[in-house]
Amino acid sequence: MRSLSDTLERLARLKSLGREQTGAPSHLEELSGFGSNPGTLAARIYVPSLLPEHPALVVVLHGCTQTASGYDHGTGWSKLAERHGFVVLFPEQVRANNGNLCFNWFLPGDTRRGQGEAHSIRQMIETVVSRYGIDTSRIYVSGLSAGGAMANVMLATYPEVFAGGAIIAGLPYGVAATVPEAFDRMRGQGLPGAAALQSRLRAASTHQGPWPTISVWQGTEDNTVAAANAQAIIDQWRAVHEVGSRPDVDEMVDGQSKTVWKDARGRQVIEYYSIAGMGHGTPIDPALGDENAAPYLLDVGISSTLHSARSWGLLGEGEEPRQAKSDRPTRASTSSRQAKEPEGIQQIIENALRMAGLMR
Repeated sequence: MRSLSDTLERLARLKSLGREQTGAPSHLEELSGFGSNPGTLAARIYVPSLLPEHPALVVVLHGCTQTASGYDHGTGWSKLAERHGFVVLFPEQVRANNGNLCFNWFLPGDTRRGQGEAHSIRQMIETVVSRYGIDTSRIYVSGLSAGGAMANVMLATYPEVFAGGAIIAGLPYGVAATVPEAFDRMRGQGLPGAAALQSRLRAASTHQGPWPTISVWQGTEDNTVAAANAQAIIDQWRAVHEVGSRPDVDEMVDGQSKTVWKDARGRQVIEYYSIAGMGHGTPIDPALGDENAAPYLLDVGISSTLHSARSWGLLGEGEEPRQAKSDRPTRASTSSRQAKEPEGIQQIIENALRMAGLMR
């Protein structure tokens, strides 16, 4: 049986998955009427003012205690969509499902094809495709933490829907079914081996390929979701892409480590960004003008939004950051301090009790 102190620590960890952002300006509209919605999720959408014929779609999943508009304000997805003419869908958790606004990435009833939250998100996508004439060969998904884990759920259960996905501080598919198991996996404890991970991915659907490309982002000082999860995600997807354990490319991008696995045709199918000194959060670059730092939206001088959009072919040719990276200092250590936010024991206990529903 777990001790009280361990239980309180685990409950407090939910807090470190994100903070609700209030007061951020919202450019998003409500998406309604998207089906039976078995997961009872909400949804918001951004449609650019000049919508091209058959645009691409990016599905963006926020982290715990975050909102769709707050996460968009930090990551700049809607501003990028306005300039480049693609649609962004923001599924949004509600407190009736999860008091901390976490997507329920570990509950079997919400993570199986045709069920719960996963099916609600699929219904949202179908609705947006129909209403806005989306190019079904250019649908992508990105998410942070619980949203990153849910992004992997979507990629695993509906692989035929997505061309690619970015999993930021997320977890492998199918590794937890209860809250205690979820906490253990977040810590990197009890993760299955590569063969078991790959088996769970194949069992998630009857799909035989082609498979979506995978981008994994992880901070080296993330004390909320251990870096072992990033390697486990890579291991989970290696078999379907028929790539080995060793990467084909090892390079530095914007001062950070990027490794790439290529398939037999030379196509980049898995990439991994390891962000030195970064804690738990989405790596952003406010110097580009569209992104805003906040708790768990970390100014580390590299934009996961921009790099994901570029790798998916959503940007015009020649689109480059507006300030040369070589002219800017690295801010990973500062962002890591932002993510850790030390607290006193009394505050930790009070926060944990609130999250457990034992205190208001």
